[in-house]
Amino acid sequence: MDVVAEVDFDFSPFLKRCKDGRIERLLRNPLVAASENPIANRGVATRDVVIDHSTGVSARLFLPSRAAMAAGSRRLPLVVYIHGGSFCTKSAFCRMYHRYAASLAASAGALVVSVEYGLAPEHPVPAAYDDAWYALKWVASLTDPWLADYADPTRTFLAGDSAGGNIAYHTAVRASRDGGVCVDIEGMVIVHPYFWGAERLPSEEVWDGTAVFPAYGVDLLWPFVTAGQASNDDPRLNPPDEEIALLKCRRVLVAVAEKDTLRERGCRLLNLFHDYYARTGGGEATLVESEGEDHGFHLYSPLRATSRRLMSSIVHFINQPPAPELDDVLHSHACGGKKIDRTSATTKAPKPMILGVPRRPFMDVFGYGMEMKRHCGGSSSTTCMAYAMSKNRGRGKAASPKKNYGLFSGAVWPNKAYKRPAAAALPGTHHVIKNYF
Repeated sequence: MDVVAEVDFDFSPFLKRCKDGRIERLLRNPLVAASENPIANRGVATRDVVIDHSTGVSARLFLPSRAAMAAGSRRLPLVVYIHGGSFCTKSAFCRMYHRYAASLAASAGALVVSVEYGLAPEHPVPAAYDDAWYALKWVASLTDPWLADYADPTRTFLAGDSAGGNIAYHTAVRASRDGGVCVDIEGMVIVHPYFWGAERLPSEEVWDGTAVFPAYGVDLLWPFVTAGQASNDDPRLNPPDEEIALLKCRRVLVAVAEKDTLRERGCRLLNLFHDYYARTGGGEATLVESEGEDHGFHLYSPLRATSRRLMSSIVHFINQPPAPELDDVLHSHACGGKKIDRTSATTKAPKPMILGVPRRPFMDVFGYGMEMKRHCGGSSSTTCMAYAMSKNRGRGKAASPKKNYGLFSGAVWPNKAYKRPAAAALPGTHHVIKNYF
């Protein structure tokens, strides 16, 4: 008879840690094989590369064959992409991120290098930072034939979502500090970035019961992925204002989702970039906000209108086209807070190519949502983490009024409905993506 291992940390729907040290990852992450035949992936050739055999740092390259042929002597933008997953789940080779990176490569006409880094808790932070840094140095060397033949190193972008957005940011900081890496980072694209802090911002004080990540659940993550070596006041999680001055990238796009618990942190980071660019007289800071959406929606439902619009915004940012015609997008310059309707623009944006997914909106094309429900006792995917956190806290215990940033103890349960405060005028370019479904 099998003995069921006792769980000492439940971070459902992502993973559980048993007292015997075993890690059980709950969500299925089916891996997808690479193929240099672009026909197998709707025009995008893919190839895997082991960057460092000693650590296992690897990458999957995505080369859009049509863009490569059409470019001729003109080289392609280079996007170094770092996947999300709370530092402890997902893979550059899993189906979700394979298809997203392929879509990005095809839509932007860019060569995408998707980095495979070590996951916590087996490889605690800072392993992910070191792996991403090593990958960037490898990219800068242009030793790979695809990079040597097709990539334009003067148009290099660091990109990532969620934890990957955090890693991308710190990789850019490290590249700016280290003169030994000859890479010209044109810009950063960070989507729903994971930043946090020991002190709650106004929008993080309470939870409405629907956000994917309640604040008290986010409190637990950083101590876990750092093996208890850091708390939520870690500067890697809450970057100091002066750090922005170190960054040498000329353009930054930060994407946030209206219902995401991490939204205000992303807006604050964008504000820091805008203020710095305003003081120094150069640079472009762009905020893209998706109305009515939550964390990572574009990965789980890539066919939704808001997902397509987000992809389009990223594509335009990478390729710097004239002002596009975006029917459902309002551009707002936050200095004056005036919303300007740009739907009459004469230049049409190219339609993003979404690869390998059914052509029906609202479909959970990767089965992620159903898997979340399966591991959450029948609760909805949006309350899944709350279910897990309740088990970590223990049943029947009264909530303490004191905020708790401990390693494996839950924080305060909210006791009132949450209403997000009206968004303040944001500096820079502000694109609001409306959800019309």
